[in-house]
Amino acid sequence: MARVVESKKACAVNPLKMSQPLGACLAFMGLDACMPVMHGSQGCTSFGLVLLVRHFKEAIPLQTTAMNEVTSILGGYDNIEAALLNIRQRAAPKIVAICSTGLTETKGDDVAGYIATVRKRKPELDDTEIIYVSTPDYVGGFEDGYKHALTAIVQALVQPLPPRANQVTLLPGSHLSPADIDELREIIESFGLTAVVLPDLSGSLDGHIAPDWRGTTLGGSTLDDIRAAGASALTLGVGEQTREAAQALQARTGAPFEIFARLTGLEDNDRLLLRLAQLSGRPVPAKYRRQRSQLLDAMLDGHFYTGGIKVAIAAEPDLLLAVGGLLHDMGAELRCCVSTTPSPAHALLPAEQVLLGDLEDFEAGAADCDLLLTHAHGRQAAARLQKPLLRIGFPVFDRIGNAHRVQVGYRGSMALIFEIANLMIEQIPHHQPGDWPLSPTAQRAAQTATGCEATGASAGCASCSDTPASAGLEQSALTEASA
Repeated sequence: MARVVESKKACAVNPLKMSQPLGACLAFMGLDACMPVMHGSQGCTSFGLVLLVRHFKEAIPLQTTAMNEVTSILGGYDNIEAALLNIRQRAAPKIVAICSTGLTETKGDDVAGYIATVRKRKPELDDTEIIYVSTPDYVGGFEDGYKHALTAIVQALVQPLPPRANQVTLLPGSHLSPADIDELREIIESFGLTAVVLPDLSGSLDGHIAPDWRGTTLGGSTLDDIRAAGASALTLGVGEQTREAAQALQARTGAPFEIFARLTGLEDNDRLLLRLAQLSGRPVPAKYRRQRSQLLDAMLDGHFYTGGIKVAIAAEPDLLLAVGGLLHDMGAELRCCVSTTPSPAHALLPAEQVLLGDLEDFEAGAADCDLLLTHAHGRQAAARLQKPLLRIGFPVFDRIGNAHRVQVGYRGSMALIFEIANLMIEQIPHHQPGDWPLSPTAQRAAQTATGCEATGASAGCASCSDTPASAGLEQSALTEASA
C-alpha cells in the first residue's frame, strides 16, 4: 500500500491536474446529441475547450453561461435561462448537461433550483433532458469531475426495468480512450452479451468524419441506451472512479456490480474474462486465449529492457495505477509517483509513496529515474532532465492518434509494453544492429564491475568494438534483467 503525502507548497508550479468541470464535460461528451455547458465565465469554458480540441483534434461542442461581474454578484438565473433557450433553439440537443465552476460555486448559485424554475416558466424545454452536476474547480480534479458527472447521469436518466440476463453495463473511467472502450465492448460482445456503455466516447470522439454537423455531440450513448442500463444483469466499472456510479445504479435497479481497478496487465484481464464466461455460460473465445499467450511472450521479451529501471509517473489516480501496475509487473521500480487527488486506487499502487503535487514535484523526484511518464505538459521537465518521456493521460496535444491508442485488454497491454521497451532501447548508448542491448540496470552493474567507457566490459564489447561481448557479460546482463 502506497503512503499518500500531500504537497504543502503555497502554490502549484506547472500544474499536473486538470479541473473538475473539464472532467465532467468529458463524461458528457460521451452522450449522443448532448450539449455540455459550463456555468461560469467565458474564460473557464474557453480554456477547457482548447485542451479538448488539442487532445482529440476534433470539433468540440461546449457552451457557457457567460457570467460577468454583475451576474456573478446578483446571481446567474437569467444566464442559465437564456443559455438553455438559445441552445435549444440553435442546436436542438436531446440533453443539456450543466456543470458548475469555481466562480458560481463561490457565489452559491442554486442551479438545481434555477433549473426547476426554468422548467415551470418555459414549457418549450419539456422535450429536453437537463442534467446538473456540482463541480467546483477549487477542489478535486479531472477524475473527480468525471466521477460526479457519471453519477449524475445515472441518477437523472436511469430507471429500473425488467432485467435482461445477457446485458451488461460498462462504466469506463476517464483514463480510457475511445479505442479502449471499443476494445472492451468487443470483448464483452464476444461472449454473446450486449454491452451498454455509459458514457460512450468511442461513438463521439473516435475521430470519425460525421455525415452532418448538428452543433451537439455526434455519437455516443443515446437516451435509449442510457435508460436501457436499468435492465442490465451486471455493471462492470473500470477504475475506482466508477464505483460511485455503480453503487447508484445498484440502488436504482438492483443490478450487482464489479469494479476492475485496472485492465492493463495480465491478472485483471484474466479475472474479467472469467467473470464474463461465468455470466454468459460460454468458454473464453480462442481469440483471447491466443492474445493471452502473446501478452506473456511480450512480457518475456520486454522485461529485458524494463527490469530494474527506475520510473517516474505523474497522472490521475486510476491511470497511475494502470500504467504503474503494469510497469511493476515488468520489473520496474516506481521511484517517483505524483498524482492529483485522493483516491482508493492509491492503496493498490505497488509503490512506497504517492505525492499529491504538481509537475515541479515530479521533476524533482525524477532526477535519478530512467523513464518519465506523464501528459504533454511534462515535456519541458523531460527535456531539462534529458530523460525519455512517454506521454500518457490528458492532455496530449503534441501527438496525434490519442483516440485510437489501446492500453487495455491483452492486446492493449502488449502494445504498451512494446512502446515502453522500444523507448528504453533507444536510450542504450552506442547501440548497433545485432548488438546485445543491455537494460540500464545491467549497464550500471557492468560499469561497476569493470571499466569500459560504454558498458564497463574489460575486454572488447559490442558497444565499443566489433568484438562480441564476453559470454560472462551476456550472462550477467541476462541475470540482472531477469532479477
